[in-house]
Amino acid sequence: MNTTWDVIIVGGGSAGLSAAIMLGRSRRRVLVIDEGRPRNRVAAHTHGVLGRDHTSPLELLADGRRELERYDSVTVHADGVVTAAPLDDGFEVLLRSGAVHRTRRMLLATGLRDELPDISGLAEQWGRGVVVCPYCDGWEMRDRRIAILAGGAASTHQAQLMRQLSEDVTYLVNGSDLPDEAHAALVARGIAVEDRLVAGVESDAVGTLKAVRLADGTAVPADAVFAAPTPTPADGLARSLGARVVDRQGASWLDVDPMGRTSVPGLWAAGNVTDARSSVPFAMAAGNMAGAGLDAELVEEDVRAALTTLAAPLSRAAAS
Repeated sequence: MNTTWDVIIVGGGSAGLSAAIMLGRSRRRVLVIDEGRPRNRVAAHTHGVLGRDHTSPLELLADGRRELERYDSVTVHADGVVTAAPLDDGFEVLLRSGAVHRTRRMLLATGLRDELPDISGLAEQWGRGVVVCPYCDGWEMRDRRIAILAGGAASTHQAQLMRQLSEDVTYLVNGSDLPDEAHAALVARGIAVEDRLVAGVESDAVGTLKAVRLADGTAVPADAVFAAPTPTPADGLARSLGARVVDRQGASWLDVDPMGRTSVPGLWAAGNVTDARSSVPFAMAAGNMAGAGLDAELVEEDVRAALTTLAAPLSRAAAS
């Protein structure tokens, strides 16, 4: 059994490392448990991150871990969490390696998984020729042939956003519902609407996306496909502890307050595990806020403990 930590952070992405920095600056004993599989690992670059635009996401996280080295109370450990159990004063955490740790507080920054449509060739292009966010990847696809694979009500908005960057945009209905008003808006801005079903995504010999193949064999030339994967939060640990979830964005997400507290005392969450829209800057900010909030909560607990310790001898003296 290791020495009790102030905070165990599960997940070493943008949210988790940002929280660790805030806690390390307050000399909190922090253990970051990271499996090394960030959601954006398949992408060559992150975009829209002030001061780090067009930086490799893995390089960004490596720099974050190096920054943590100046805070000697913070430890980053490559491992995974198997289970966590509540204690009267925190949690007991079992790691995949078999190690058991105790902590006063726990922050989940475990992110989410992108459940892609079951279309041939799509997964192989994920993060390269197949992307999701016009603000993250749209600029790099400007003036090129863009296909939007419908996957929900937001897909038509995705198409309109990409029309701002290219005159060659095709909306692939692929059996989804396309209201008349949305259809008219697409056509009005010169976006082609393709009603035939999609069979697959095709690449050339070096792995560059070249076309979307329709069910009847027709090839729609495309340099990029914007898809709408189903976001699935990696919140199994929180749910096992009884954390409350709420329905947002068409799915169930952890219910957290503005600082990151869940409904379970001592359990916090930040980043994509709480919100599918959490970009890298958003995750950094959420981790920053959670780190500060955790330290403040621990300080309050430390004050109560100090007052109790001080009151004990006074009580004994008064009784005698």
